[in-house]
This record gives sequence, structure tokens and C-alpha cells, in this order.
Amino acid sequence: MNIQALQQTLRDFAAVRHWQTFHTPKNLSTALMVEAAELAEIFQWMTAEESRVAQLDSATKERIADEVADVLLYLLQLADQCAIDLPGAVANKLVKNAIKHPVP
Repeated sequence: MNIQALQQTLRDFAAVRHWQTFHTPKNLSTALMVEAAELAEIFQWMTAEESRVAQLDSATKERIADEVADVLLYLLQLADQCAIDLPGAVANKLVKNAIKHPVP
């Protein structure tokens, strides 16, 4: 997956619809939370075991995939609007996590 190319595709998609004024960090982070909630809603009343096998049902798997994609797309747009280098941010966070949570 080419993150920069995908972010450009999302910029173009928004531009032709004149959505740029709405794509502020505040609005994108809110939309991201809404999509994450929609993803959580799929699993809300499942047991732990039911959630582990939910993707075996093709319709449920498609719903999960759609919501995961929505979350990723909003996250990419938010990172783009905030000039966040995602690969760099992820690499830095993994280092921080390793320090915060050392192997016992």
C-alpha cells in the first residue's frame, strides 16, 4: 500500500466534491471516532469466541472490512491534514512502546 498515493487519491476525491473546508483535523478525528464506533458495533454483543470467528460469515466479514477501511481512510486523511509522516510516527511509537512495556 502506497500511503502517499492513497492520501493523494483521498485529497482528489474530496476536492472534486468541494469537501476540503470540512476536512479539518477536528472534523476528521470526529469522523474517525464515529467509524471506529461503527466497527465496534458489529462486535458489541458477541462473545469473545463469536468475535474470533465472525469473519467466517461472508456478510459479517464484508461489514467488518468496510468499517476497517473507513477507519483507515479517515486516519490517513487526518494524518495528511496534520502533516504526520505515518511510517515515521509508527516507527517512533513502536520504540516508545518497547521502552514503556519492556519484556519481563
